[in-house]
Amino acid sequence: MLVFGGQATWASSWFGGQDSAVSTTDPLTAGDETLQLFAIEPAAEEELPAELTSPVPDILAQTISNQPLPVVQDNSLAPAPNPHTFQTKPPSHNFQTYVIQRGDTPNIIANRFNISPETLLGGNPWLSQESNQLRTGAEVVILPVDGVLHTVGPGETVDSIAELYQVPAAEIIAYESNNLEFPYRLQPETEILVPGAVIGQFYWTAPKEVAGSGGQQWAVRGTGTYVWPVTGRCVTNFYWYGHPGLDVALSIGSPVVASDRGTVTWASWASGPYFDYGNLIVINHGNGYETLYAHLNGINVFPGQVVEQGQSIGTSGNTGRSSGPHLHFEIRYNDFRDNPLNFLGGSVQDCT
Repeated sequence: MLVFGGQATWASSWFGGQDSAVSTTDPLTAGDETLQLFAIEPAAEEELPAELTSPVPDILAQTISNQPLPVVQDNSLAPAPNPHTFQTKPPSHNFQTYVIQRGDTPNIIANRFNISPETLLGGNPWLSQESNQLRTGAEVVILPVDGVLHTVGPGETVDSIAELYQVPAAEIIAYESNNLEFPYRLQPETEILVPGAVIGQFYWTAPKEVAGSGGQQWAVRGTGTYVWPVTGRCVTNFYWYGHPGLDVALSIGSPVVASDRGTVTWASWASGPYFDYGNLIVINHGNGYETLYAHLNGINVFPGQVVEQGQSIGTSGNTGRSSGPHLHFEIRYNDFRDNPLNFLGGSVQDCT
């Protein structure tokens, strides 16, 4: 024990085996200050604290004497997997592909492989809802069962994906090719199949009134009948779940007319994260129906303008998400996108 400028005090050492006292020896000086060193001498009279006089535990004595400690073997419990090192098996999908032939439609392809037309979107998210991607020569993935091929994102779990598609998590786990084992961890950027799921659609909702109109009722009401908005009949993409509209091939600058009388509610560019109509005109017909005219090259009307059936409203183009010059035409009733061919008369040319 060291004491600076004071008298010797008592100390105890387990390692020395006896109580000891200290006394001064030769000092070392450094400048004006003196450092007194003390040597250990046998203990005398003063009583040691109780905690220093208690017997030394056997296990400590063994450690001090470098004696080996007994090793207890217990294999009754298996260690849990370390969440930082636990390795999952990657999915082992083996999907077939199909090259679209002339005359193919979503229903024809689906019937050929005994799947639903919606499953074409589920296995091929690149199929656009606003452009003609289902064309001759395109290659599509054919899922073995109805569902969606989902690319796992960071932080996603089986439960969160099940909630996203509104399907039971047990069905995702049970699908053998997903290779999911407890505790069902997912690796980002891998693809798992979600049986029974249907890919969601993004519905852009057109304005229901003209800005500054104060929400007044429409000045005109449509006839309830619809004419072709263009002279062409070359349909490159028909109505189906993945494409709820009609694509008609046209050269850029072809005239586009109002399919029925009504009030223009949109006449501008329309795009977002999940849709891209390019230049778009929307006409509200005052009876629950709306018509949409997309990918236009030119717009000849403005919001709030009343147009008559057959009146020129713009020209066709190739703007927005478009695979070539065409008009994308929709008919909606209370925001439900119906098949335009249910309202348009005359024959059409299949140019798919």
